[in-house]
Amino acid sequence: MEAHAHGAAHELQIPYNVHPRPDTGLYNAKLGIWLFLASEVMLFGALFSSLILLRTGAPTWPRGWTFLNVPLATVNTFVLIASSVTVVLAWANLRLGNLKWGRLFIAGTLLCAVIFLVNKGFEYHHEFEMHRYPRTSNFMAVYFTMTGLHGLHVLGGVVVFLYFLFPGAKMWKTDRARYTNRIEVAGLYWHFVDLVWIFLFPTLYLL
Repeated sequence: MEAHAHGAAHELQIPYNVHPRPDTGLYNAKLGIWLFLASEVMLFGALFSSLILLRTGAPTWPRGWTFLNVPLATVNTFVLIASSVTVVLAWANLRLGNLKWGRLFIAGTLLCAVIFLVNKGFEYHHEFEMHRYPRTSNFMAVYFTMTGLHGLHVLGGVVVFLYFLFPGAKMWKTDRARYTNRIEVAGLYWHFVDLVWIFLFPTLYLL
């Protein structure tokens, strides 16, 4: 009876949580995140396309560097680049079996994300003080839409990393390989968030 129950439980396990699928070469979570990121590319691609159409069709277009906070945005750029490094180091240390350093680098990624959001909050506050709102102009509408959506993605990353830093870390004891893979998947998402900012920064602030 016990053997039958054990066999049934084994059959209910979802395959390819750790090992790659033979048809794609990816385990389930990595395949899922690539499909999700494909939809994200289409989302931000549509927004960048809208920006191009608005800018090329407008007789005049504001230059972000004349009134936006370029130094603060530059700092945020380096902060996000640093966070991409820390999340890779977190995954690398977990693969080496070092949970302590893995969690430290996850915490470092979280710190960078929080710094980014705080800086963005100060930047928004300054724009509001100068009476620049989404309704002010097409440029400000695009600026708040694209940076706001990006900020929500950063906030989503914060929630995910907080989970894996604290309650989710219990998975390390029960399924070490799966926990490590989850950090890799979260890292892929985070790299995408950083890459979007790399395009947003020059497009809105410098051009």
